[in-house]
Amino acid sequence: MADRWVALVTGALALVVLAAAVAVTAVAPDAGVVDPVPSPLGWALGAATVVLQAVALLWRRTAPSAVLLVAALGMALCGVWGLGASIGVAQLAVLVAAFTLGLAEPLARTWPTFVGAAALAAVGSVLSVVQSGEPLAVAVGLGAMQGTGTVGLPLAVALVVAARREVRAARQSRIDALERERGALVQAAVARERTAMARELHDIAAHHLSGIAVMTAAIGTQIDSDPAAAKEGVAQVRAQSTAVLRDLRNLVSLLREDDERTGTPEPDRVRSESLAGIGALVESVGGTGRDVRLTVLAGGHPLGQGVGPLGQLAAYRMVQEALANAARHAPGAPTDVTLDDRDPDAVLLTVRNDPAQARSVPQGSGGFGLVGMRERAELTGARLDLGPTADGGWYVSLRVPRDPDLLTLEPTTPTEDA
Repeated sequence: MADRWVALVTGALALVVLAAAVAVTAVAPDAGVVDPVPSPLGWALGAATVVLQAVALLWRRTAPSAVLLVAALGMALCGVWGLGASIGVAQLAVLVAAFTLGLAEPLARTWPTFVGAAALAAVGSVLSVVQSGEPLAVAVGLGAMQGTGTVGLPLAVALVVAARREVRAARQSRIDALERERGALVQAAVARERTAMARELHDIAAHHLSGIAVMTAAIGTQIDSDPAAAKEGVAQVRAQSTAVLRDLRNLVSLLREDDERTGTPEPDRVRSESLAGIGALVESVGGTGRDVRLTVLAGGHPLGQGVGPLGQLAAYRMVQEALANAARHAPGAPTDVTLDDRDPDAVLLTVRNDPAQARSVPQGSGGFGLVGMRERAELTGARLDLGPTADGGWYVSLRVPRDPDLLTLEPTTPTEDA
């Protein structure tokens, strides 16, 4: 539909201009508006030519090169028909065709077509100038200038428009690429969060379920010989089961934003998983009947001063996982937890257990707890050491550096006594 309107408007405008020229020359043939005045046949052939040019514009998108050559040939024919200065009516179709071709195809492929069209337009201009009585040399110069301008001006405009389109397309392509990259980064972040959540779930479940496994093994031997102790063990299993459910619920609730949006936060939904919470952790493990001792070597400052929340969480998780591993691989062995807060540059945590006093209960291949320890240590800049002791036991040591920027801040966690 757009091509039809372009062809119709171009043809109608050319015919209107041509009719005006005919009317002026008919009213005042000696005014010199059109010099020389074309014959009636020349006017008729000129009108037919501009109509054919307009019809050719209907195919300007499907065959732009051919349409440009046809339009330029029409301009040359108008020079042959003797339209003289009225040859300008045939330039309209050439301008439209040249602009269309400049947008449709790259100049590297179409320059021969533009050169041919310029030559045809120049021929028509030369003929019109010669008919007005100018010398041939002047006519050739003026014709070359008019032919070049007739084709070159719309070509230059088309190249500018095409360049701006390419810039917009490149900008949009870059925006799309950034959107895809951002989507990929979000997906990677989600994957990392899922992995971290899986390891947190593993640490929580391993800690509590190891205690449950130890207690149920003891209950099995006490249920006939010491029913009272067995009942107490059942109560401890119930407490540990409730604790693991609470901790799992707390971890999952960290991923939810409903409480923040509704304005109803739950201040007690998350346990204090920090250096100050290690005492409660050891106490809860000792409540299951295991021999676990905590030693705190305090410095001249509040416990854990200068260690950020992420470092404190890494320390807490290390102790939790190490106690779970000791219960799994060395059941019945005494375990010592040492929190050394005297070094001004770092906090040193060590969990050491004696050799196993009973056969350990098979718990699968494991290995994820140690992986989680190492990754947390790398994330916080801590140093993790672990391995067997000289007497056949096992130790895990984590050195968490203090952040100099936090040393001047007041600590928010209370000091933990031994």
